[in-house]
Amino acid sequence: MITTLRGQIIQLEENAVILEVGGIGLRLFVPQPLLGRVKVGESIMFQTHLSVREDALTLYGFDTIIDRSLFTMLLGVDGVGPKAALAVLSTLDYETVESAVHNDQDEILNRVPGVGKKTAQKIILYLKDRMKPVSGLERIASMSDADSEVLEALISLGYSVVEAQRAIQNLPKDAPDNVEDRLRLSLQNV
Repeated sequence: MITTLRGQIIQLEENAVILEVGGIGLRLFVPQPLLGRVKVGESIMFQTHLSVREDALTLYGFDTIIDRSLFTMLLGVDGVGPKAALAVLSTLDYETVESAVHNDQDEILNRVPGVGKKTAQKIILYLKDRMKPVSGLERIASMSDADSEVLEALISLGYSVVEAQRAIQNLPKDAPDNVEDRLRLSLQNV
């Protein structure tokens, strides 16, 4: 199995990069946030996953081992293929998925394009015992009802789940407990 690739990016596509490795151009499908950070001509190392099917060998690239690990875990969920797993990583970061899984928040996973309510519930059920906590997430794991409402409000205002989660995480510890004040402070953080 190919687990890492180091090379130079020679082309960017809508959802992939072409990485030249030893004179060979390899297409790696990557999450959107990573695609937005890389540039043509940049030398980079990707953590990779090789998907083998009857009719295709497809490479998926990630900038961290933890993202590749989440991708691989998602592939174990019944009904989740590489495209849906990549959509999850394009929409949510590891911490947000972990929070959704451990807090049974299928509505967060349901916002991923191509992931319906049943699939979101399957993801939560499958990953519940498989995801290891990432340090520094105690605040997310114990999200209050007010913060859940703030999260919903930010998302309804057009912010992504990741942006909303980060804004809530960056609230000062002495922030007021009511929803309106927390929303106002969160809007300053996005």
